[in-house]
Amino acid sequence: MAAAATPLCPRYHEAIELIGRRWTGSIVLVLLNGPLRFSEVAACVPQISDRLLSERMKELESRGVVARTVLSGPPVRVEYRLTQMGHELEPMLSGLRGWAQQWLSTARPTSL
Repeated sequence: MAAAATPLCPRYHEAIELIGRRWTGSIVLVLLNGPLRFSEVAACVPQISDRLLSERMKELESRGVVARTVLSGPPVRVEYRLTQMGHELEPMLSGLRGWAQQWLSTARPTSL
């Protein structure tokens, strides 16, 4: 007899939807190394458009994962850093990176 399915925890689902959005995990991963300016994040996450990076940064800031700091100038600069909430994602992201290196290849599988 098969085990009964357990209902999905809504908080787990919310977390997966947040961190699983395209580019979000990569953005958080590069910010684990310390605060960066927008252009530095863009350089570390190849292929992301400025529009999408801006959207993701605003979302992460509104959710409390990233903090935005305006540094006085001239020129005025903006720096992004992970909050404690963001830093606590490190073990999960490191685990996912290890899993990906073991199980995934850079080549895409062909359709059957």
